[in-house]
Amino acid sequence: MDAKDVLIEAFGRLPELVETAVQGLTPEQLRYQPAKGANSIGWLVWHLTRVQDDHVAEVMGVEQVYAGGDWPAKFSLKDAGETGYGHDAAQVAAVAPESAQVLLDYYRAVHDRTVAYLAGISEKDLDRVIDDNWDPPVTLGVRLVSVYDDDAQHAGQAAYVRGLL
Repeated sequence: MDAKDVLIEAFGRLPELVETAVQGLTPEQLRYQPAKGANSIGWLVWHLTRVQDDHVAEVMGVEQVYAGGDWPAKFSLKDAGETGYGHDAAQVAAVAPESAQVLLDYYRAVHDRTVAYLAGISEKDLDRVIDDNWDPPVTLGVRLVSVYDDDAQHAGQAAYVRGLL
């Protein structure tokens, strides 16, 4: 198994985690915050999807899924550039998915594009420097691992909050 296959396997495990955390929840449950200012399930899954969408679209050189439709409105948001990074409590509370299905549809569109992209890259591609603003510079492989790590953590947090419901 090469590194590309490891990434495909890792990203391939995320949909079940996301779906288990979200499936069947009402809009109110998606917005539930276990404490004042805490992240909701809806925000966590929206954010992990936004980060994946943003980062993978950037390395692909294409428009984000989120920007190509009416996705922001489906989350009660206006700014298609929002990813959730640095959100304060009010911004977290403002993310209000219309439904669990909308959240899952957006996640699935981003996930499917990510896996298709991974299938087409080579081992050599993973060593390509994509951001030299860091020391050491960030390679494609490092960026993809970072996205996966962020996704897995937030999916686990969403599952935990669901358990609190």
